[in-house]
Amino acid sequence: MATDPGTTLYQRYQPWRRSVEIGFWVLHYLVGAFANTVTVNMDVRRLDLAFSPWQPAVWEGSSALVALALVPGVVWFTRRFPLHAADWRRLLPIHLFGSLAWSALHVAGMVALRKLAYAVQGEHYDFGLWWWEFGYEYLKDVRSYAGIVLLVEGYRLLLRRLQGEASLLSAPDAGPPVEPVERPERFLIRKLGREFLVAANDIEWLQASGNYVNLRVRGHDYPLRSTLGGLAEQLDPTRFVRVHRSYMVNLDRIASIEPLDTGDARVHMQDGQAVPCSRTYRAGLKLRAAPEG
Repeated sequence: MATDPGTTLYQRYQPWRRSVEIGFWVLHYLVGAFANTVTVNMDVRRLDLAFSPWQPAVWEGSSALVALALVPGVVWFTRRFPLHAADWRRLLPIHLFGSLAWSALHVAGMVALRKLAYAVQGEHYDFGLWWWEFGYEYLKDVRSYAGIVLLVEGYRLLLRRLQGEASLLSAPDAGPPVEPVERPERFLIRKLGREFLVAANDIEWLQASGNYVNLRVRGHDYPLRSTLGGLAEQLDPTRFVRVHRSYMVNLDRIASIEPLDTGDARVHMQDGQAVPCSRTYRAGLKLRAAPEG
């Protein structure tokens, strides 16, 4: 069987993923701060302004450091409220609020760092009229915030394309559906411009991840835009059972169930992975997994 190049690339990237993600943002702000410091110092000399060379470095460095520290917050916020064209009217005010919060934290942090740096040099940093200066900074920060959101969402889209993205089979434009739409028996997987079908019973387990549910199929995860609760109502209850607020498992793919002293359990799947089972669902799992007769 031929190896899927997209899957191979995605799997090879995983050990490096965190280092690449962190390194990208560190390098992005480091290079930006250095380039801005050089250009501002060139303007200072060209206009014969009364600033020391260290001052632009403090301005740009403080801005970059605080912005870098805020990136994880934006990443979390976009997981909570991911961009989707069909939902832009609801998302626009949410992200406008996010940009205001980003700017407020950015300005407060960089002003604090500048005051500290100036104090070390025996000088005083004056931010100016705060409401006027904040308005000026926000006009720049809203573009920075939008740029980060677009970069993060574009990166996630690329990863989903490499990994493969699942969707439910939709009803045909004309004629009866091939199979019940309300109880999906197969899922459509899109990967690198190709499409293929996965039988519902091939799904080993499911994990909620923000506004997506990851379908675990033969060692690969395929994100499906849905909620775990919504899928639980659609999948065959004789095959799939909820074991955790974030997990469902295919009963046919369970290898063993390990009770824990806490009252929870650990579900060992046939693919070698372990899925948590909370005490809330443990009794129901035991009842459903027990052999008949």
